Amino acid sequence: MAEPFYITTAISYPNGRPHIGHAYEAIAADVIARFQRAKGRDVRFQTGTDEHGLKMARKAEEQGKTARELADEMSGYFKAMCDALDVSYDRFIRTVEPDHHHASQAIWQAMEASGDLYLDRYEGWYSVRDEAYYDESELTDGADGEKLSPQGTPVEWTREESWFFRLSNYQDKLLALLDDDAFLRPESRRNEMKAFVSGGLRDLSISRTSFDWGVPVPGSDGHVMYVWVDALTNYLTGLGYPRMDGDMAKYWPADLHLIGKDIVRFHSVYWPAFLMSAGLPLPKQVFGHGFLLNRGEKESKSVGNVTDPVLLAETFGVDALRYFLMREVAFGQDGSYSPEAIVTRANAELANSFGNLAQRSLSMIYKNLDGKLNAGYARHADDIALADEVAGRIAAMKNRFETLAFSDGLEEWMRAVFACNAYVDEQAPWALKKSDPARMEAVLMTLLRCTRDLAIAVRPVVPAGSDRMLDQIGVPKDARDYAALSDENWFAALAQSGFVLGKPEGIFPRLDLPESEAA
Repeated sequence: MAEPFYITTAISYPNGRPHIGHAYEAIAADVIARFQRAKGRDVRFQTGTDEHGLKMARKAEEQGKTARELADEMSGYFKAMCDALDVSYDRFIRTVEPDHHHASQAIWQAMEASGDLYLDRYEGWYSVRDEAYYDESELTDGADGEKLSPQGTPVEWTREESWFFRLSNYQDKLLALLDDDAFLRPESRRNEMKAFVSGGLRDLSISRTSFDWGVPVPGSDGHVMYVWVDALTNYLTGLGYPRMDGDMAKYWPADLHLIGKDIVRFHSVYWPAFLMSAGLPLPKQVFGHGFLLNRGEKESKSVGNVTDPVLLAETFGVDALRYFLMREVAFGQDGSYSPEAIVTRANAELANSFGNLAQRSLSMIYKNLDGKLNAGYARHADDIALADEVAGRIAAMKNRFETLAFSDGLEEWMRAVFACNAYVDEQAPWALKKSDPARMEAVLMTLLRCTRDLAIAVRPVVPAGSDRMLDQIGVPKDARDYAALSDENWFAALAQSGFVLGKPEGIFPRLDLPESEAA
């Protein structure tokens, strides 16, 4: 039985359309999910939208809509984004769905049964934009005298009756959890949270009475849950909680919660405390990735630099965008993108290096060998050396991907591509056609085998392009995972099947900078 692996993104807050940061996280999670599937794991992958809270209620009021109307509209844009970017989720969850309300109320009742909830009155600073409470010591003064959160968002003083969660009771347990360097990564995020928890934890207000757009608190009229109690519970809802059999038994605890660095506190402090209180196992790892910046600046509606990721994919191609984001940015750190950078990277590596390698290798087989394969060719030492180099680089790539070092992993993959291109130049199969046709055939068969392995290896990052390439080579759809890389008989079986390579088509075309971006 395949080993289960459960990965989630943060669920996006849909008070506006998705931006490139949402796409970055969704693509990264998809690469991880596809990578684990390629390894033979039984993957469950969940994403979705977090649709309750004061911010949504106010945005809907500004637009003359009900909160549900706004949620339905905006959630649709996020789902469409995931579909357009080849994000292979198993469930796109919405927090307005009935099973999610049921799960949220169940975890509330579990925390209440543990004695961790009490009714009191809340007075303090609240950021509507972050849907977060902040201590006075965390605030700074804005240019116009307003108070700002650590994220630079305005806060307002709030007074209302509220249910509280005894977060202060979990300080020691949370510090012990954060001492485990595998729980929260990268290390910089873990150090931040250890400092936050070490500074002392105050009990957390977890209900609101000033609006009604949220999950009703069970047995407490007029109260709706603090949006983060509701939002974080989505990770359980998707597995059937409060039922503990079926998918809950199979996939929980989550192997990885992939989130942005601005919401690490909620996932590595509040969420573990809620789970401890409810008597549920804790996720194995939380990873807080960095921000993706537009030419070095954070995207902002006021600045006017917000990018539609679907339009970006339509302009440059889904595979090119996915490859760029995983290759360009050291995962966990902030990164930057621009149309020029996407074109430069995609052309240099996908089009000129890998795409050209495949195109000229397959074209020579088609033209010089009538597309016929021969598994009985004589292997030269140079052929064996190249195969070993490619296998070693792919193994190194997989090791880097295992630790979420995607850029480093793709660097190893590119070194394998470079080795293949150097081999083509050194062997010069076009010159061997007349002088040594048997040697030419051996070189081309070696290149086809390496091209197949490279396409399988990079398939989690560029799934559509890899599959089109493997289709041309005749690789069956059920033989494209990493186990296939160790199958020594695949080529002989393909040749014996009578497969004939057709005229190859280019997979990764060169990109041009749109006129609107050109100097």
